[in-house]
Amino acid sequence: MDVRLLGWEPSTGWSAPLPGELDGPSTLVLAFGSPPQEVAAARLAELAAALPQAQLAGCSTAGEILDRGVAEGGVSVAVARFGHTTLRRTEATVAAPTDSRQAGRTLAEALVAPALRGVLVLSDGLVVNGTALLNGVKEVLPAEVVVTGGLAGDGDRFAATWVVAQGRPTAGVVSAIGLYGDRIRVGHGSRGGWDSFGVERQVTRSDGNVLYELDGEPALALYKRYLGDRAAGLPATALLFPLALCGDDGAGLVRTVLAVDEATQSMTFAGDVPQGGRVQLMRANFDRLVEGAATAGRLARPGQDPSGGYLAVAISCVGRRLVLGERTEEEVEAVLDSLPPASSLIGFYSYGEISPSATGTCELHNQTMTLTTLVEN
Repeated sequence: MDVRLLGWEPSTGWSAPLPGELDGPSTLVLAFGSPPQEVAAARLAELAAALPQAQLAGCSTAGEILDRGVAEGGVSVAVARFGHTTLRRTEATVAAPTDSRQAGRTLAEALVAPALRGVLVLSDGLVVNGTALLNGVKEVLPAEVVVTGGLAGDGDRFAATWVVAQGRPTAGVVSAIGLYGDRIRVGHGSRGGWDSFGVERQVTRSDGNVLYELDGEPALALYKRYLGDRAAGLPATALLFPLALCGDDGAGLVRTVLAVDEATQSMTFAGDVPQGGRVQLMRANFDRLVEGAATAGRLARPGQDPSGGYLAVAISCVGRRLVLGERTEEEVEAVLDSLPPASSLIGFYSYGEISPSATGTCELHNQTMTLTTLVEN
């Protein structure tokens, strides 16, 4: 497997010539960026022209990861040519959250095959209900297929996200890349690092990923009391205080707010908040966030380390970036330091992370550092 990393910045252009010599049907091109959409479209067109046979995937971000750096306003690119792995790309449209489950089924039905080993999912970050999307995927794919990925971001604006579809940045789309063959190894790791605080509260009214009441009170009003002066910055400031799902309905999963509705006093999350379940507020612990990133890296090393390192795709939550601030690169460095020296790291800050949970099936996570590693035997 031959991997090249490169980036594009508005002031300097491409950091290296586009590696057209790696073009082929078994070449994967990942492009994560946050420039204006028309600029992103131009950069994607350049990649498609240089690598016309490759499978091009990517999405908008709340910050791009490339090697040990974190940036915004540019594009991070990884080009990986596999020697013994077949790739297949597919897409599904989502006009509303209620379309999410069927979109997951559509993707999975297009990819399912005996040789399928892993699926990388990249989704619109605002329209999709991530829990329903993955439920649709799991209805079709065997449990042994590793499903990872993330939801596109839009900084702390929550206004518009896009996913690469047919080579262009497109809203309301979920894309997936299937990896097939006996020699591809797909590793995964996901960890948080947040501390729970306050009392557990019962979800007394919810509908999928929309939370209306906690302990019989309007959810948004209650949440604002916790935020205090920070409530004026909603929904972005809600990233600083996510909700942990407690008990059998999702212990270990965390939910982040995507939108608030003053009229209904409700909050829309990236994934489901089950009615009847219990939740607890969380807050940041800087050192534990960085250690969580390092743990994700260690978990994502499947078996004996390869001499040439991994292609590692890091997807971390925008909330972690807002909390860590100037220390953000510490978690990226912690991930890379936990991998073999020759590994290549690319990724982005997201509105949700997709990774197998402790039970082994893929779940939607928030506020985690999630890592996918790819290598051929």
